[in-house]
Amino acid sequence: MRFGVALASAFLLAQVAYAGHQFVLTTEMDEIEVSWQGRQREPARASANPAAAASALNGGAAEDAWVTVATHAAFPQYALRIREPTLCDPTVKQYSGYLDVGNDKHFYFWFFESRNKPVEDPVMLWLNGGPGCSSMTGLLMELGPCQVNLAGDGVKHNPYSWNNNASVIFLDQPMNVGYSHGSGVFNTITASEDVYAFLQLFFKQFTQYAHLPFHVFGESYGGHYVPAIGRKIFDENRRLLDRQSAVSNFLREKGVQPINLDSLGIGNGLVDELVQYEHYETMACNSTYGSVLSESACQKMRDSYPGCARQIERCYKYENALSCVPASYSCNRDLIGPYQNTGLNPYDVREPCEDGGLCYPIIGAIERYLNRPEVKKELGADVDKYKGCNMNINLGFNLAGDWMKPYMRLLPDMLEAGVRMLVYAGDADFICNWYGNKAWSLALSWSGKDALNAAADKPWVVASSTTKGKEYHAGDARSHENLTFLRVFGAGHMVPYDQPESALDMVNRWLARRDF
Repeated sequence: MRFGVALASAFLLAQVAYAGHQFVLTTEMDEIEVSWQGRQREPARASANPAAAASALNGGAAEDAWVTVATHAAFPQYALRIREPTLCDPTVKQYSGYLDVGNDKHFYFWFFESRNKPVEDPVMLWLNGGPGCSSMTGLLMELGPCQVNLAGDGVKHNPYSWNNNASVIFLDQPMNVGYSHGSGVFNTITASEDVYAFLQLFFKQFTQYAHLPFHVFGESYGGHYVPAIGRKIFDENRRLLDRQSAVSNFLREKGVQPINLDSLGIGNGLVDELVQYEHYETMACNSTYGSVLSESACQKMRDSYPGCARQIERCYKYENALSCVPASYSCNRDLIGPYQNTGLNPYDVREPCEDGGLCYPIIGAIERYLNRPEVKKELGADVDKYKGCNMNINLGFNLAGDWMKPYMRLLPDMLEAGVRMLVYAGDADFICNWYGNKAWSLALSWSGKDALNAAADKPWVVASSTTKGKEYHAGDARSHENLTFLRVFGAGHMVPYDQPESALDMVNRWLARRDF
């Protein structure tokens, strides 16, 4: 199918691509026709029998290919196809498969039990960003039980995996990301509704995890996904606990259960653009790693921010594509474009952009590995080709105005109600830099705002596992009640990749409710 949108604007010829974000800017003054080509399968009507639809995807032999096809009375259009692979870490229980939404949408997931005490340890959902990038990047590059080798023909054990003390679900969403496929989803709110349905089916099928503390973590554009998914869970939990509501009683009778939401985690995220975009100049021109731009380029960025801010404010006011799309294009042109033109890695100001595109050779290795026929067969992948990031999805989100919307507004109510929130940022990242992440965390409107701003930054010290008895200063933390901001020293956009030992200490402390 085709998706067309006509835009009239002057844009800078540039492409900025990174694990959390990827977009194209162009100089054309004319109307630009943007086309979106659907992947894999044409949309079809939702099946009245999702289990039968799942079977049809395997030529009618789902009982041979899948260990289980699970359904839920409250979500009749959804089904969960499940396998039990032994790749990556054969020492732990694994599940992989698809959440099917009729014949139209198929979301891929890969789950690993905790290496420690899976009957007690919390459960985490991990989401990479984009919009349009696969969470298999997080699994095979950053925080999963194994890391792919650079040849893309095998994996090695990751001793710093986040499943050391938590069971972790890696989910490819929104649609047409990684191994997922189907009709397009181009906004964060719709994506959050599908994720909520997935969690209900998952916890119904695997009841042993349903009562455990649950954490939603994401990176980069996860700064949109995490607030939206967290808020969907939060709002549905409140509705289910309203015993006076006929809808609530009906849902409980159908087996819908509250999800034990404990915390949200956002790593180098895009959350509050109005605050964060001002700090692109700070990171490019006045960071602890030194300036990478000329003074004239820096001044031009400073001069551009007020106009950018006015456009973002309009987007925040109206929250529609007409007001939000111009903001994303002009602000990205003026405040991200100058850095991109340097050729440096947008995820790490210390390094050049290697291997083009996403700047890390390991990204290509992940694609080679996940396209190996034996790997796809073991995991139950039913796409022709895995690709780490899908530009069509990114473009669709941008043209829907999703990029600049104020998802930080979803957070205060959850904080007030006791949901904890960790905001962490590697301090060498440009694209979602620590200056902007700290600034929006301090600017967030909630009852603890003044106290958080008055609090001191405290050193976060990690005991090294490689040098007995040695400790090192891993970063600085600022906390008040349910909100913590953590600056991670010596890490770029992908904190667990650059500082795996520090990242594991961070997540283990957070899950165990220990102070930094």
